[in-house]
Amino acid sequence: MVRIVVIPLETRNLSGKMFTFPQQTSTTEARFTTQRQDMRAVTVCFRSFTDLKREHSLFSLALPTGANGFLIIKSAQSDAFDIWVLEQHVKIEAQDFKLNMWQSICATWDASSGLIQLWLNGKPSSKKYTSSGHSINGPMIIVLGQDQDSYGGGFDTKQSFVGMMEDVHMWDYTLSPCEIQGYMDEHYYPEGNVLNWNSVEFQSVGRVLIEDKLRACN
Repeated sequence: MVRIVVIPLETRNLSGKMFTFPQQTSTTEARFTTQRQDMRAVTVCFRSFTDLKREHSLFSLALPTGANGFLIIKSAQSDAFDIWVLEQHVKIEAQDFKLNMWQSICATWDASSGLIQLWLNGKPSSKKYTSSGHSINGPMIIVLGQDQDSYGGGFDTKQSFVGMMEDVHMWDYTLSPCEIQGYMDEHYYPEGNVLNWNSVEFQSVGRVLIEDKLRACN
């Protein structure tokens, strides 16, 4: 019998901290809440560390009208990501993703143009068209560690994330290239106005550990 441990909803400053997801499972997640219910643009940034060679979810935002509101999946293909916006999918290829190294990742999307772009360790991808004319609208459930195949659930062990994540921020506008570079370099950048790692409301389920960031020894 699997015992699922749920930590009550809390607001914390996670500066200097990281989430560790140590197991492949369909019962572990970190779930975030936001008061925003309408976004015509999105930027999501985070840092991840994993040795997974299989497909795995990095960021999952679901709506009552569709599970793939804004989804970032690391493909099993070593140099590719799959990104979904409002149920529309694009593949971003030719990315220099490395295992067992910290990866700084940002993705931007704008409803007016429908263009999405991925930044990996300071390098932008080609812009690609996904979905335009409609906003990400409705009560959002945002999950780290799992891919929502239904609103708030439908988790698949084979898509779960195993590794560490930190510095998760989300904005309801597209950051400029200079602001994204500031995030990549861990210099100045605006804190997320939808999700802010320095003051974030979340709930963890299962074995999600909050640990100090890994730092190089002097």
